[in-house]
Amino acid sequence: MTIRVVVADDHAVVRSGLEQLLATAADIELVATAGNGGEAAEVVARERPDVVLMDLSMPEVDGVEATRRIIAADPDARVVVLTSFADDRHISEALQAGAIGYVLKHAEPDELLGAIRAAAAGDAPLDPKAARVLLNSRKVRSDQQLSAREEEVLRLVMAGLANKQIARRLGIAERTVKAHLTNIFARIEVTDRTQAALWAERNLPPEA
Repeated sequence: MTIRVVVADDHAVVRSGLEQLLATAADIELVATAGNGGEAAEVVARERPDVVLMDLSMPEVDGVEATRRIIAADPDARVVVLTSFADDRHISEALQAGAIGYVLKHAEPDELLGAIRAAAAGDAPLDPKAARVLLNSRKVRSDQQLSAREEEVLRLVMAGLANKQIARRLGIAERTVKAHLTNIFARIEVTDRTQAALWAERNLPPEA
């Protein structure tokens, strides 16, 4: 299956570089680009890509607002922020707007391609630095634990269920599952569901 991608970035040189990178991946196709957030929302509505790579700092409409518009129009849209900002405000705003992942622009090419594939599969690719900033911004205390719902979601991840299956099992929206996973990944400091499942095996108490 080919992963269809839209790139939103106001710098032409960045768009060109990403186009060249994506062209090296046989399973990824760049279907459109946008130079600002408003254009990005329109392009995504038209193209219905599998993944959106979203810059944050853009003229007219920034990446956070563009993400809000995209998610409002399609709650299952998969927006991965690709930015140089690693501060808590930008990370929190992007994730609250509905972004499924957060990747920094200094990431290695293979890391970015992996993040696109992870997002297309329903995972939440979160840069470790972004995860640490997010954790610090929430002032996580040593006694703070996963919520009952987060633990429930994590156990189903450990059991090998996909996001859609988890949503059906728990009677919640798939987007809500993604939001829980983003929070879980940040809290336990992992970047994908495989690491989360390993963490769960080692740290969750046995079910009664």
